[in-house]
Amino acid sequence: MSAIKTSVGEVIRVGSLGSELKLAQLVTLVKTDALEVFQLIVPSGQLVPTHELQGDVVVHCLEGRVSLKALGAIRDLEAGELLYLYSNEPFSVKGIEGASLLITLLARHQERMSS
Repeated sequence: MSAIKTSVGEVIRVGSLGSELKLAQLVTLVKTDALEVFQLIVPSGQLVPTHELQGDVVVHCLEGRVSLKALGAIRDLEAGELLYLYSNEPFSVKGIEGASLLITLLARHQERMSS
């Protein structure tokens, strides 16, 4: 995983990646005690194993298409669509077409209060 050093108020580009969608990668875009935003690239046919994140999660498909298994069902997520998941909800992702996902992780209120 790589990280981009960002500052409050800085503009971050998360647009189309085109041919770069062939390379699996995870890039942290923003990270604070309360919030983490990262971009996950999922090439076609690649499986991202099951994860459980500590905080509410929004998975936003920026481009391409993935199959996301969560909440006892499998859902296809296409460019422009997003899915909200509760904290600790197990989920896995499989690339149907090379995809770029923007994942937002919001720390639970209790966790923020104890920081």
